[in-house]
Amino acid sequence: MHIYKLAGRNVDVTDAMRDYVEEKLTRLDRYSDQITDARVTLTVRDVRDSGRRNRVEVQLNVPSGIIRAEEHHADMYAAIDKASDVLERQLRKFKTRYMKQRQETLPEPEPGPAEAAVAAGLDDVSEFEPEIVRQKRFELRPMSPEDAAAQMEALDHDFYVFKNMVSGLTGVVYRRRDGHYGLIEPS
Repeated sequence: MHIYKLAGRNVDVTDAMRDYVEEKLTRLDRYSDQITDARVTLTVRDVRDSGRRNRVEVQLNVPSGIIRAEEHHADMYAAIDKASDVLERQLRKFKTRYMKQRQETLPEPEPGPAEAAVAAGLDDVSEFEPEIVRQKRFELRPMSPEDAAAQMEALDHDFYVFKNMVSGLTGVVYRRRDGHYGLIEPS
């Protein structure tokens, strides 16, 4: 990533600092298509709390918004590290939202969880929101809950949807963790 503007307040920005900032922000390269402009400000303040002495402010301009991080630390390099981590998390969230909005506007079929996670550049698949990726239609056959449980076992499924021949209601038989069966019916 190319830093468009790096400024220092009450501090001379050395080449070592400039290189370190660029090195840390290159982790954001995978989001470079989202970043249109960047500004980094390093500030040294005269405050009592030494942990807040060095401040790093980063502002990234992205399509339809701004992503900003401000971090403090006793060590300027540690403050840069913290700001970089915050930006990476925020950009990951932004890219996920951006990809989701883009998919909603496109009439193409949506990819499954694994493909969407890769397309969104997510390192952690747990950030992915599940979606319906398959639909199945079938005829509800009238049967007893016991027959439905036998059908479920024969198909080696965890649940089975059926029409209860006694009540006429749609029911679901499912396998419980304790090995027994459960029955769900509307009231």
